[in-house]
Amino acid sequence: MASHHLLEGRVAIISGGGGEIGGAMAGLFAHEGARVFVLDISLEKAQVTADAIAADGGEAMAFSADITDPQQAQGAVAACVARFGKVTTLANVAASLTPAGTVETLSLDHWNRAWAVNVTGAFLMCKYAIPEMRKAGGGAIVNIASSHAHIGVPQRPAYCATKGAVLQLTKVLAIDHAADGIRANSISPGAIDTLRAALQRFPSREAANAAKGPSYLLNRTGQAREIADGALYLASDLSSFVTGTDLLIDGGYLAFKGSLTHPA
Repeated sequence: MASHHLLEGRVAIISGGGGEIGGAMAGLFAHEGARVFVLDISLEKAQVTADAIAADGGEAMAFSADITDPQQAQGAVAACVARFGKVTTLANVAASLTPAGTVETLSLDHWNRAWAVNVTGAFLMCKYAIPEMRKAGGGAIVNIASSHAHIGVPQRPAYCATKGAVLQLTKVLAIDHAADGIRANSISPGAIDTLRAALQRFPSREAANAAKGPSYLLNRTGQAREIADGALYLASDLSSFVTGTDLLIDGGYLAFKGSLTHPA
């Protein structure tokens, strides 16, 4: 795959960089010239991503932190600056998945954890990264929301509520920091083919894809690389006149919520 050097000279922090979506994003950003700070609660997973980047000729650092903790979030940003000298790009990918349940059956612990990771974690990473981005002359923030931020989904109160909050947080970030040269946008993925998401409600990836695919106009779930492609657009100068908006990458899910019959 040829590089177009779209992120040459940039330094990107990617939370949740040890996961499949965050890892795809980290790899693509590095391939396009960014030095990447791979942040994950699991150092082992972050290191796998960083090692893959190094094997591809890129530069990356793996780091473990719980982004719901202010000191750890601040320490992560400081570690990135110590290693790479600046921060220009922040992608908030880390997320907490909750079990199915209504507000009656969902535990308060699960509710609170979803808000802590999905919203407070993004808030804290922005809080500490934005001053460094300002010093660097500006940059871009990409927050991962969800198609479920736009519609109600049965038995997903915490996930829908927190991802809806990410949409609004992103808009306010764009307003408050436009004068700093910082753009903020979000991505709302549909169902993405990751093992973590599949095994939450299905016995295998194959079962998840077979069940979810017909609900999408393209008759399939998405790939992590397809979210990474959207993030690259929003992080690069290709989107230099784009801020405060949400990019749906959902295979037509919100355009048609139903079930299609496709020829074999």
